[in-house]
Amino acid sequence: MSPQVIDRVTGKAFTEKVFGEKWLKTLYGGNFLGAFLLHTLVKFSWFSKLFGFWQSLPFTKKKIVPFVKEYDIDANEFEKEIRDFSSFNDFFTRHLKKSARPIVEEKSAACIPADGRYLFYENIEKTDGFVVKGKKFSLIELLGNEELAKRYASGSLVIARLAPCDYHRFHFPSPGIPGKPLLIQGPLFSVNPMALKKKLSILTENKRVITELITPSFGKVMIIEVGATNVGSIVQTHQSGREVKKGEEKGYFAFGGSTIILLFEKGKISFCKDLLQKNKEIRCLMGQAMGYSL
Repeated sequence: MSPQVIDRVTGKAFTEKVFGEKWLKTLYGGNFLGAFLLHTLVKFSWFSKLFGFWQSLPFTKKKIVPFVKEYDIDANEFEKEIRDFSSFNDFFTRHLKKSARPIVEEKSAACIPADGRYLFYENIEKTDGFVVKGKKFSLIELLGNEELAKRYASGSLVIARLAPCDYHRFHFPSPGIPGKPLLIQGPLFSVNPMALKKKLSILTENKRVITELITPSFGKVMIIEVGATNVGSIVQTHQSGREVKKGEEKGYFAFGGSTIILLFEKGKISFCKDLLQKNKEIRCLMGQAMGYSL
């Protein structure tokens, strides 16, 4: 079943078109063939790297126009003309015009870091779980560090799911100084809701990159990019230890759907009220206001 998502701009719900829906149903539908393919082939990084390499070949350019039409993507936002992309992956990692994603100007505001479908939890301890009621993922497993997990145990959580049709560059939600990104190796399961309903621990198992951002208004913010099936790589384009601006590019995902998780310390942020839709994903755009410092 395709997920229902609320568009933040219009406030209306829509049914998301799922890229590769039949393939996902095969892999996560509970049948023997799907389970066999998932655990012997699809979850391994070499499979995603091979697929990503394939999407970087010149002949894949022919898929761009049909893809843009199928998913109703606004080509007027692109920095380059469609004809100028060298491959499908070049299109997938596209830059947008600055005017397409204005950054919220208020100093006390944090901005949405990437286009995607979002869930917001003001207090992790009080949430009843993500997607499947009563099941929470472990902060210790997510961060690989018990002390860090304690720091954010009563904090705020943001989960952003990027679909293949989204703009796939991610940005800093606040000005600050980023630390050195920490890579935690793992498999590459899909992060589509269909897969997460089957296995919630995907978010704490998949390959991920963790960066601490020391900010003037929100304390220490953890930014976590989670890889997924057919994500060729998670690329960091910023420089660690150098002060960054709000909305400045942090990096990008190569081909495939993926997830970004933000963790805020307790009492550091108040999310915008329209974003607090219980267990309902909201499609947000990079640069929009996410919340305000307390």
